[in-house]
Amino acid sequence: MEMNNIQMVKQQFGIIGNDSALLRAIDTAVQVAKTDLTVLITGESGVGKEFFPQIIHTNSARKHGKYFAVNCGAIPEGTIDSELFGHVKGAFTDAVSERKGYFSEADGGTIFLDEVGELPMSTQARLLRVLENGEFMRVGSSKVEKTDVRIVCATNVNLPEAIANGRFREDLYYRLNTVPVNVPPLRKRGDDVLLLFKKFVLDFSAKYNVPRLELDDAAKEALKSYSWPGNIRQLKNVAEQISILELNRKITADVIKGYLPQQTVNLPAVAKSHGGGGRSFESEREILYSVLFDMRRDITELRNQVKELMDGRVSNTQESVQYYPAHELQHPTIQLATPVVREVVEDVDNYVEETLSLDEMEKKAITAALERHRGRRRGAAKELNISERTLYRKIREYGIE
Repeated sequence: MEMNNIQMVKQQFGIIGNDSALLRAIDTAVQVAKTDLTVLITGESGVGKEFFPQIIHTNSARKHGKYFAVNCGAIPEGTIDSELFGHVKGAFTDAVSERKGYFSEADGGTIFLDEVGELPMSTQARLLRVLENGEFMRVGSSKVEKTDVRIVCATNVNLPEAIANGRFREDLYYRLNTVPVNVPPLRKRGDDVLLLFKKFVLDFSAKYNVPRLELDDAAKEALKSYSWPGNIRQLKNVAEQISILELNRKITADVIKGYLPQQTVNLPAVAKSHGGGGRSFESEREILYSVLFDMRRDITELRNQVKELMDGRVSNTQESVQYYPAHELQHPTIQLATPVVREVVEDVDNYVEETLSLDEMEKKAITAALERHRGRRRGAAKELNISERTLYRKIREYGIE
């Protein structure tokens, strides 16, 4: 595809950046739009995957048909089949009338299934049937209906790993992944970070009627060197905060760093099966919780080992400082001197007590979010940056009423 055509697409959809991987993704989307092939858009959360199904629909023969964007992770498991495929009257308690689903409404158009990796296994089977022969049945009905829709999907879930863990159908994956489009993370897009930041601060300058920001060279380098785990969404948030809060409009590297987490964890790069236990996670937040819980377990083990050393291996009469072999502690980077053993134990005990409260902290955070949104789970899930399905599960785990 010619570069001029790609620039036209970028202007049409407000896409900022010149990174080669980004341009390749746009080119692929435009080329595949002319067919009816199913497209799977992959990439981390916050990279802008939502633009690509619109590019595909607008450049396809279906552009005059309906376009629906469905967030699969925001629909409760008990109602998602009804949302997608519809239901007949009496199909379940609240089904007081029949309802058309998205696949019926979008006949002749395009459906974008965002967070497709969150679909329950039963819904995956229904979706596979639509992909194979365009057939589906409404919930509570035995009548087969037909639909002619273009399906575009997106996910930040590692689907091959989800298949290995029994959470996603392999046959559905190959049906969805006919043409893959990968949207690159912000940290790999070089100078695009500066272009995006400039666009955001100009927008916020006009929105809030404040003077424009200027970055010195060190500030630009700080933006480019940061890992941006939240990608474009995080960058926009930082640009808005700085635009509003900074009185001095000449921005330095120290100012930039003040708005960035001091210790950044590139969560998408963390192994999804942490600790070799075969566990899988539905969100980056769950990965972080798992890491913290495993840290708590390791600290508890360390505390027990230190107490064991105090009880049986430390001589109270020993006056000289003596270091214990690392292999005795099973933590080769930690060595304890005899005079500070009791102090270490007290510190570890205090730390463990703080760490043990993680469950309670999460429960309080969820409860507070629900209260702020007056029990509306969709709003609470959005604030907590988790899917509604994950929120439902957490509510059940903690017994939150």
